[in-house]
Amino acid sequence: MRKCRLAVTVLALSLPFAAMAAVPIVDDNASSYPPAGYGTSGTYAGAGASTPASAQGQLFMQLQQMQDQISRQQGIIEELQNDVARMKKESLERYQDLDGRISSNAASAATPDNSSTGSAPAAGAASGDSAASAKPTSSSEPGDPAKEKLYYDAAFDLIKQKDFDKASQAFGAFLRKYPSSQYAGNAQYWLGEVNLAKGDLQGASQAFAKVGQAYPKHSKVPDSLYKLADVERRLGHTDKVKGILQQVVSQYPGTSAAQLAQRDLQRL
Repeated sequence: MRKCRLAVTVLALSLPFAAMAAVPIVDDNASSYPPAGYGTSGTYAGAGASTPASAQGQLFMQLQQMQDQISRQQGIIEELQNDVARMKKESLERYQDLDGRISSNAASAATPDNSSTGSAPAAGAASGDSAASAKPTSSSEPGDPAKEKLYYDAAFDLIKQKDFDKASQAFGAFLRKYPSSQYAGNAQYWLGEVNLAKGDLQGASQAFAKVGQAYPKHSKVPDSLYKLADVERRLGHTDKVKGILQQVVSQYPGTSAAQLAQRDLQRL
C-alpha cells in the first residue's frame, strides 16, 4: 500500500514538467523573418509554388528568343528558295529562247549573210579601227571558205547538243583563227548567245557588243543590240538599257528587233 502511494506521488510531480515540454518556447525579442509564405531568399513563392518567379521569367524569355530566331531563319530560307526558283526560271527561259532561235535560224546560220563582210579586205575597211583591233592578224589564217564552214558548222553543232561550254570555246577559237571569215559575224553573235545560255553575262555582253563594233553592217547587229540591252538589264545596268533600245528602234526600223525594242521601251 505504501508503494502505491509513492508511485502516485512521483507521477503527480512529473506532470507539470511534461506539460511545459509540450508548449513551444517563443523568444519575444527574436524577429519572425522571413514571414510565412516566403522562401529563404525572400522571394514570395505563393501557395503550392515550387519554382521561383524569376526562373520562370527567364525560361519564358529564352523560349521567346528561340521562336524569334526560328522565324528569322524561316524568312531567310523562304527568300533563298524564291531566289533559286527565279534563277531556274531565268535559265529555263534562256534555254527556250536559244532553242527557238536555233530552230528558226539553223539554215541561215549555216549560210551566213555576206552583206556586211564581202571579202576580207572589205570587212576591215567597213569596220574601221575597232574592227581592226578585234582581228588579231598573228593567229589568223588565209581564207579557205570550205575549211571555215567545217569549223563553223562543228561549233554550231555543239549548240544543238546544248554543250554550251564547248560551243563557247569553239566559237572563240574560230574568231581568233578566222577573224575575217564570211562566217565571223554569225560566229560572234552565237558566241553571245551561248555565253548567255550558260549564265556568263559578262561574256555575253562583250560578245554582243562586239558584233556591231567589228561587223557594223551585218544583219545580226539589230538582234545583237537587242540582246545586249537584255543582258545589261540582267546585270543591273538599267541606265544603259534605254539608250540601247532607242538605238535599235532609230537605226534599224522595220526589223523584228526594233519591234521588240519598241515594246520594251513602252514597259520602262
